Amino acid sequence: VSSTVWIMWVFGYGSLVWKVGFPFTRKVVGHVKGFSRRFWWWSEDHRGVPGSPGRVVNLLPDTGESQVWGVAYHIDDTVWEGGVRDQLDHREKGGYTQHTTLFYPEDNTMEPVSVTLYLGDKDHRQYAGPDSLEKMASLILTSVGPSGPNKEYLYNLTQAMKELVPHVVDKHLEELDEKVKELEALEMK
Repeated sequence: VSSTVWIMWVFGYGSLVWKVGFPFTRKVVGHVKGFSRRFWWWSEDHRGVPGSPGRVVNLLPDTGESQVWGVAYHIDDTVWEGGVRDQLDHREKGGYTQHTTLFYPEDNTMEPVSVTLYLGDKDHRQYAGPDSLEKMASLILTSVGPSGPNKEYLYNLTQAMKELVPHVVDKHLEELDEKVKELEALEMK
């Protein structure tokens, strides 16, 4: 009797970077190519509510050399089949679907690996698309959902990325973080 054992890796580029919530056997920092990370996705289930959505990140197709840094988690196949797949499908239920791509570890002694990642399609109703920095920041500052304030999602992601890869600048993330903090400071006065 032979059984198929496959290696399961999941790539986190949003809340999975700082809030895993499932057992994993290995955590590796690195990047995927051909995407850009943008706060262009409506969150009606975690960082906002229907009628008053928050904004969370999605990966969008970009040039072949563009990179999005994050974390790949190795998950034992029995654990994946035993509930982690269902848990992630539920967590990413707001319009995201599973895709695979190559992940390039920061540790160059490790070969690239195939990872599963969750992407939202531009045709989905939860695709928010681009907006001005001011409007996105204002919405993120005030939105709250079942998983907490939208600004915490942004702050936690920005901080985690700075700690994981201090040499990498994610301009979109950092500009948005700075603008939300600026608006928050004005609100406190």
